[in-house]
Amino acid sequence: MRMKQESRAAAPRRKGWTIAAIGTAAVVVVAGGVGIATAPPWENQAQEPATSSPAAAPRPATSASEAPEPTPRPTPTPIRTAPAEDYSVGLTPTNEAFGVNPDTAAAVTVTGATLEAVELVPRAGGTPVAGELSDDGTAWTATERLAFNTEYVLSYAARDSAGQDRSGTSTFSTVEPANEADAAMFPLDGSTVGTGQPLEFTFSEPVVDRDAVEGAITVTSSSGQPGAFYWLTDTTVRYRPETFWAPNSTITVDVDLFGVDYGNGMIGNFDRTMTVQTHNTRLAVVDNATKTMEVYLDGKLDRTFPVTLGTDEWPSTEGYMVVMEHYESTRFRAESIGLEPGDPAYYPPTVVNHASRLSNGGAFVHEALPAAQVALGNVNVSHGCIGMSPEGAEYFYNTFGPGDVVQILNTDYGPMYVWDGFGDWNVPWTEWVNQP
Repeated sequence: MRMKQESRAAAPRRKGWTIAAIGTAAVVVVAGGVGIATAPPWENQAQEPATSSPAAAPRPATSASEAPEPTPRPTPTPIRTAPAEDYSVGLTPTNEAFGVNPDTAAAVTVTGATLEAVELVPRAGGTPVAGELSDDGTAWTATERLAFNTEYVLSYAARDSAGQDRSGTSTFSTVEPANEADAAMFPLDGSTVGTGQPLEFTFSEPVVDRDAVEGAITVTSSSGQPGAFYWLTDTTVRYRPETFWAPNSTITVDVDLFGVDYGNGMIGNFDRTMTVQTHNTRLAVVDNATKTMEVYLDGKLDRTFPVTLGTDEWPSTEGYMVVMEHYESTRFRAESIGLEPGDPAYYPPTVVNHASRLSNGGAFVHEALPAAQVALGNVNVSHGCIGMSPEGAEYFYNTFGPGDVVQILNTDYGPMYVWDGFGDWNVPWTEWVNQP
């Protein structure tokens, strides 16, 4: 890890040694302890005795073999002191780290010193990130989250146990936009929906770690109903209770996805709390055996209407459906259900009134075309939709909205798939909670 050159208050040392004269020996202080060395070379030079008399006659030259052996010096007693505590620094994230999760708590820790100042700022400028120093002064930890796609500079100053000043600087960068993952929920925050509305979460990136994502989403309801997740794809998951939501209840969704790794390094980018309200119970039971729709409000029969359903070639699916959206007027095109001109069942673009969508595949509750009015209550003539009289379609349009439930009986055709609209309630609960 590259660190900024440390500053030292003490005077420069000769080759890293500190020498102090002790009698005729010297103490050499090295990192981690104290030892004894012989006197410096200049102290071993022969010295002439000081005198006021003329200089003494030169000594006769002698060969090296004739030089007398020096008198041995006594070995001093070593000076024993406690070794200085080692100084070290720990950094989170490490210097020059790249793609750091912004949920990481930036930190500086020191050993053998105390921190005197720490600053964490975006390199491009801006407000420093707030942090907190530990009581003993050996650790600083950021108390604010980092931002995505930002390079930070972390600087610190400390004083070690020997009273020397230490300092350093490091840099790191957080997750870039290519690895930033978003998510959205339907229904929208603040919505009021029917009791059959599942919660749907859509992610901008494939979710590999489903447990991590599910663990970051907490759903509670005023009715106390527990629920479970069911994955439709790697980017879509639904949540519902075992039975329909209780009427007039509040559903609270706490999404804590900031910093959650979806897998493959894709990091969630937000936290949010959202609420959804349910209104009273609204159920429309469509029975192919009687060609009628019975409308129940809060469990009581309110209205009955004649209907026409899908033909044998284009049967209506059985089971539960949930109103997805509706249009006062819209245009139906045969191409949307795979028909081309020349097909026996093809029809030209047709405007229909009071249309409420039940499936992605094109099933609606809507006003039957004038030519089909005589079929209501008698025979099936649609391509899988539920056709009604002008009065019945307008009533349904004004009474039922997103999340309200339609149940279709006795068509002898399988239930709508969970992914074809909101067919969630056709999945048995044991299967829902034990999805592979």
